[in-house]
Amino acid sequence: MNHLFGDTMLLLRRSITHTFRSPEILVGVTVSPIMFVLIFRYVFGGAIEIAGTSYVNFLMAGIFVQSIAFGALTTAMSLAYDLEKGIVERFFTLPMSRPAIVIGRTIADAIRAVFTIFIMVIVGIIVGYRPEGSPVDYAAAVGILVLFSFAISWVGALMAIFIPNPEALQQLSFVIILPLTFISSAFVDPATMPAGLQAFAENQPVSQAVDAVRSLTTDLPADGSILNSVLWSIGILVVSVPMVAWAFRRVGSR
Repeated sequence: MNHLFGDTMLLLRRSITHTFRSPEILVGVTVSPIMFVLIFRYVFGGAIEIAGTSYVNFLMAGIFVQSIAFGALTTAMSLAYDLEKGIVERFFTLPMSRPAIVIGRTIADAIRAVFTIFIMVIVGIIVGYRPEGSPVDYAAAVGILVLFSFAISWVGALMAIFIPNPEALQQLSFVIILPLTFISSAFVDPATMPAGLQAFAENQPVSQAVDAVRSLTTDLPADGSILNSVLWSIGILVVSVPMVAWAFRRVGSR
């Protein structure tokens, strides 16, 4: 266990260091979310009305979760590059705990998610975001976001193991994540969507995480989304963690 903990901390530090030395990753976790805030706040915000709160208050929870969902791409791409360059195989030749390779990376992504959320809150307040909640509510909202980030990062790791080509992986990731974030409650009320899309948008994991964070930071009702979001994240981990462990063993036996 001490071996696993020590190796996880070592690879966690490697991932964090890599983030701050890679301009493209820093742009992804800072500039892109800021652009989404400004575009939806000032380009689309005037055309969208939300009952019970301002659009910018409604929007920010969606931006938080969208940024985290796209953060899974960072996990997937980083692991895919390590697989492609043989770095993972190099780790396998060392006296290193294999689970630590993925655990360290996914924890690093959860930490990166907190950094992104912090930036988003500052930018949001500048453009009119006024969260309403207690410190306990805010802590719960951050906890839900970090748990969702950790869960979705394991999905990214699984995708990278099965598709170790970074270019192909990037294309496939966008095809999966983009519809999940836009066919959701992130930017508009799903009640305005056609019936088939509405049912999907209201119940998928991105919407449940958005609704949970939104209810904790505004006066909008939770409608069970807090519990549903936690259950979705735990469910994703229950499925993806064993699959990553199984797939990683296959990589090691090649």
